[in-house]
Amino acid sequence: MREVVIVAIAATLGNLLVGWDSSTIAGGLSYIKQEFHLETDPTLEGLIVSTSFLTGTVVTIFSGTVSDMLGRRPMLITSSIMFFLSGLVMLWAPNVLVVLLSRLLDGIAIALTITLTPLYISEIAPPDIRGTLNTLPQFSCSGGMFVAYIMVFWLSLMENPSWRAMLGVVSVPAVAYFFLAVLYLPESPPWLVSKGRITEAKKVLQRIRGTDDVSGELALLAEGMNPGGENTTIEEYIVAPAGDLIANKEAGRDCIKLYGPHQGGVSMVAQPLSGQGSMVSRSMLTLSRQGSIVAQAANLKDPLVNLFGSMHENVTPLEAGAGSRSMLMGEPDQSPYGNSENLHAPLLSAQGSTVERVGSKDMLKVGSNNTDIGGGWKLVYKSTDQGGKREGARQRVYLRADPNAAVLSQQGSFVSGYDLHADGSTEAFPAAALVSHSVISPKDMSIKPEVAAKRTGWGGLLDLGVRRALVVGIGLQVLQQAAGINGFLYYAPQILEQAGVGPLLSNLGISSRSASLLVNVITTFTMLPCIAVSMRLMDIAGRRSIMLYTIPILVVSLMVLVLRDSFHMGSTLNATITAVSVMVYESCFCMGLGVIPNILCSEIFPTSVRGICISICSLTFWICTLIVTSLFPFLLHLLGLTGVFGLFVVGCIIAWIFVYLKVPETKGMPLEVIIEFFSIGAKPE
Repeated sequence: MREVVIVAIAATLGNLLVGWDSSTIAGGLSYIKQEFHLETDPTLEGLIVSTSFLTGTVVTIFSGTVSDMLGRRPMLITSSIMFFLSGLVMLWAPNVLVVLLSRLLDGIAIALTITLTPLYISEIAPPDIRGTLNTLPQFSCSGGMFVAYIMVFWLSLMENPSWRAMLGVVSVPAVAYFFLAVLYLPESPPWLVSKGRITEAKKVLQRIRGTDDVSGELALLAEGMNPGGENTTIEEYIVAPAGDLIANKEAGRDCIKLYGPHQGGVSMVAQPLSGQGSMVSRSMLTLSRQGSIVAQAANLKDPLVNLFGSMHENVTPLEAGAGSRSMLMGEPDQSPYGNSENLHAPLLSAQGSTVERVGSKDMLKVGSNNTDIGGGWKLVYKSTDQGGKREGARQRVYLRADPNAAVLSQQGSFVSGYDLHADGSTEAFPAAALVSHSVISPKDMSIKPEVAAKRTGWGGLLDLGVRRALVVGIGLQVLQQAAGINGFLYYAPQILEQAGVGPLLSNLGISSRSASLLVNVITTFTMLPCIAVSMRLMDIAGRRSIMLYTIPILVVSLMVLVLRDSFHMGSTLNATITAVSVMVYESCFCMGLGVIPNILCSEIFPTSVRGICISICSLTFWICTLIVTSLFPFLLHLLGLTGVFGLFVVGCIIAWIFVYLKVPETKGMPLEVIIEFFSIGAKPE
């Protein structure tokens, strides 16, 4: 499993270049203004910064659709080429027009990287460490900012600093990014399955999971091509030792057989239950009865937030963090999808599995048993039965035990590697299930994944669950920019210089401009441990909790910047307070709002429309970024620092309210289960 971590790290090299670009343009802008006499032309100054965002906005419109057609990997390769070309053009730039051309190429590279890297990592990562791995792009971006600011600061100490060298040197790491993308990064397995390239998907999964038996995950990916949507039902089960129910033929007739990791036969069985059930099941049934979320306008807190929250209450330590620790700390590899020793898999099973060629497409031979899919969930299958007569149709079941009951009975809630029936004396415990029609053919037990998706392309956006997820994704992208981060990133040196940071470091014998750059070096350095903490907590505390706790810190930091002018302070104290507040703001932003919106957007959409939906969310990001960066110089001139920071305070408060009311917790959950929950929450009564 270490391989998937290394692949994820390699994929984030593009994000390092994004951070590098942010720092170099922020540090070099004042020199560009000086050479081309732009001090009296704020419009052209804003255009130099915003050209990359304008280009990114256009590119984002098509990037998701193209990635759904051609794959994720070709888009990453293209971004590396654009980074290389933009650096070369900037090294040569004799005038403002060529500078704008370089920024245009840079915008293409940034757009592809920001849009597709989180998507790519989400599709290759196991559920238990998906959040951790998807925090790597932010860590890499901040690392790029830190290294670039060191370079910019060093160049600023020279008698004649070269802004062309600052901005053009990005071509060097871009070459390394290109060769990694071409020679090392594999294609996304879900994308390969969606195109019917099963053999390739199997090889990629075997490589990044470190096991030959990837049948369970292939089954999950095939099922994920067609979310149940409105056809999904919520059922309750009792999970008990096999002998207790199998002995009773009448009771055991509709049971689902479950296989433990250390038995050759049935270990436990899940029997349908009527009446009062588990806490998780009651939450799911309550949501189902409530009907359309749109109809719940009177209830401010989205019921779907409570549903997702019930999945994470009283989770055992093993469920919360063991997966990420074992994979990242060098312990023996363990896949949440199981392996050849503990997996009775429904797809491409280790014994007797086959892949047949039908025409030009792969087909899958499917078994009939069950497998762990991560996050305490199992994918199991059952046949429909009406009037005692088997119809032969198959239903897929995403099954999860009640966390409370699992703790009491020491079952671990289907955690991968747990024996479901270790000693024969295990008590029964409740479980909740999402049940819908399987995409597996009941006749020949095979499937062509390329025809599994119910709706693909722009038509898939009409599904209620997709529209519900878009509200969350778009809302987070808008409010991320409303919090003001791009104003800080691209104009931080000027903000600090206006705040008088020069006197703070005057005893070092450097200019005011170099002093402001040095503060940015320190600020970006402090981001790194903060992001590392966020990385550690992402799959333990969760995405929602991190945002709810870090946004208030942003508000406090901004309020300090707003209120400092109300007190009479010396220039040194004023500069110190400003510098510290900027450091705290940027560091805490990177922990929460900086990284989590992209993580969530890569998790909540169906595979068939994931690229398009992420393009829509990224388009929102680019439009908002373009607005903020274009207006910031005018707002700074019109309102001053205090007024601008006051606007950002309002944005942060609105962001916290939105997260509390509308954003669910997705930590540790398989992507396919997340998608089903959104579909359930949006279906009409």
